Amino acid sequence: MRYWLMKSEPSVVGIDDVLAMPGQKVDWWGVRNYQARNFMRDQMTVGDKVFFYHSSCPEPGIAGLAEVASKPYPDRTQFEPDSPYFDPKSSAGNPRWINVDVRAVKKTRLVGLDELRAHPELANMRILQRGNRLSITPVDPAEWKFIVGKLIG
Repeated sequence: MRYWLMKSEPSVVGIDDVLAMPGQKVDWWGVRNYQARNFMRDQMTVGDKVFFYHSSCPEPGIAGLAEVASKPYPDRTQFEPDSPYFDPKSSAGNPRWINVDVRAVKKTRLVGLDELRAHPELANMRILQRGNRLSITPVDPAEWKFIVGKLIG
């Protein structure tokens, strides 16, 4: 099992939105970074644990717990000409972009960046590294255990 932090803009799809969806599940569409795509395609497996992170908002931070709920499959938005995520170089026979389904497990209190930075146990967490802009990052098992056990409860 692996652990992940996956960013979503709450104005687009937030933890409350996913909790209200059928099966509390959403396809994680729109990822257009090769490294983040490769994490979904090559490393994620059904059952992996996820920190659902709200980004690009007044109070960014971990907003919930989730899990990977599907194997990777082509991201539908790459084929939709009206989508901001349309990719004219993609085709059904050779898709460039994939996604996985993510199931929300529960909403948590918001654990913001300042709170994460306040704990030396989390100093190496990718979300806290200068210049990190990836929408999906791996989380070390010890970091997961610390956040779930000490910060979220």
